[in-house]
Amino acid sequence: MSVLHPVRPSFGAALSELRHSQKRGAGVPLYTRYVNRGAGRLIAAAAARVGATPNQVTLVSGLLTLSGLLVVALVPTSVGSAVAATALLALGYAFDSADGQLARLTRSGSPAGEWLDHVVDAGRNPALHLAVLVALFRFSELPTAYLWVPLAFTVVVSTRFLALILAEQLRGPQPATAPDGGQRLRSLMQLPSDTGVQNLVFLLLPWPTAFATAYGVLFVLNAGLASASLVRKQREMARLPR
Repeated sequence: MSVLHPVRPSFGAALSELRHSQKRGAGVPLYTRYVNRGAGRLIAAAAARVGATPNQVTLVSGLLTLSGLLVVALVPTSVGSAVAATALLALGYAFDSADGQLARLTRSGSPAGEWLDHVVDAGRNPALHLAVLVALFRFSELPTAYLWVPLAFTVVVSTRFLALILAEQLRGPQPATAPDGGQRLRSLMQLPSDTGVQNLVFLLLPWPTAFATAYGVLFVLNAGLASASLVRKQREMARLPR
C-alpha cells in the first residue's frame, strides 16, 4: 500500500493538502459541506500526524455515534444528556468525513475501506431513528401513535440509502453537471436529509413537544425528498443499456 508521505506530515502540511484535495461541494447539503467537512479535515490532518489509518477513523466514528445513541435511548432525558448525545453524534459524523479525507491524503483508499465506511453508514442511518423510538417510549408522555413516526423515518432513510448506493453501483458515479445556482438550491433543499441537521434536533429532547414537532417536520420533508429521489433514480435506471 503506497503512502503519499514517507515521513508523517506535519499537521499544517496535511491540512493544507487536504484543503486542496477536497471533494466538490456542488449539491452537498450545507451542514455537511461547510461544517462537517471542515471538522473532518482537522481530524484527518491530526490522524495523519499520529499515523492512524482510515479504517481506524471509521471505527472511531461508529463508536462515537453508538455512544451518542445509547445516551439517547438509555439515559433519562435532561438538558445535560441531550447536549452530550448531540456532541457525540456530531463528533461521530465529523470522523465519518475524516476517514475518506485521510484515505485521499495518504493514498490508502481501498475497496475494503469503502465497504467498511458504507456498512457503518448503513447501520448509523436506521439506528438514529430507532434510538428516538426507544427514548420516546421510555422517557416521554407523547401519544403512543407518535411512535409510528420514528418507525416510518427508519424505513425512509434505509430505503433511500440503499437506492442511492445501488444506483451508483449500477451506473457508476456521475459528475455534477447542473449550473452552480441549481447546485446551491439543491444544497439548500437537501438540508432536512443532512445527518448533521438530524443530529442537532436531539438538543430539543428535553422539551418533548418541541422535539416531536421538529422531528415530525424533518420526517415529512425527508419522505418528500426520498420520494422524488426514488422517482428520479428509477428513471435513470430505465435509461441504462440492458
